[in-house]
Amino acid sequence: MFGEKLYDIPANVYGLGTDLTETSDFKAPAPEGIDAIGASSEGASLYQQIREDIIEGRLAANERLVVTDLARRHGTSTNPVREALQLLRGEGFVTLIANRGARVRPIDQDFVRDIYEIGVLIEPALTQWFVNMATAEDIAELERLEDLIEENNFADTLRHSELDTAFHTVMYQKHYNRHAAELWWKHREVLRAVSRRFDFTLARRAAILREHRELIALVKAGNANEAAQLIARHVEGSGRHILEHMRARNAARAG
Repeated sequence: MFGEKLYDIPANVYGLGTDLTETSDFKAPAPEGIDAIGASSEGASLYQQIREDIIEGRLAANERLVVTDLARRHGTSTNPVREALQLLRGEGFVTLIANRGARVRPIDQDFVRDIYEIGVLIEPALTQWFVNMATAEDIAELERLEDLIEENNFADTLRHSELDTAFHTVMYQKHYNRHAAELWWKHREVLRAVSRRFDFTLARRAAILREHRELIALVKAGNANEAAQLIARHVEGSGRHILEHMRARNAARAG
């Protein structure tokens, strides 16, 4: 088990209008039992810093990442740098090619598509299991979190992200297959990092709230197959929403 109750988020934790300036603001604590980093403290710290530089564009797409240069820049030895690059490779932010070293992977539409399509494959199976195992307490927690999501109504982007992550974690935190749950978590964190600069459209806001309520109803009814189908649409909708924003941004730059 990952823990009976991961998030205890009262209504007044975050103020409205949070100014999101760092990726770390959008990095949630991993569920109990999931090793989100899997590195030494120094390697984990470097991983966070290099990850932030990639997402913010301070390290450009296809830029070569030289271990000795990064070690000198961050005032460390080469071992933590290698550790950080392996972690970033696992998330897809860095490519490592034999005899050619590491490079920054472009955070483009193909990258986002690949990430959310993995979620479309994994989350329906996790959801089916949850529906068959859900307790009254689980359902009550989903309803509590959805009430808070609707109360916030996207006014505070960071608060919405934290609550939405908590909502989905309720469904997956107890799953027996920790490898699958960890894969879901790591890919969700990647999408959270990439998407944080894009506003929710009114249509996407309405879809999120509607689909959450429909999902809760299906869990209550014990309808695992329909819940799995719904979560697949939900995840795909989130991924497509990011892609649409990226296309619009690229078109504006090209124009």
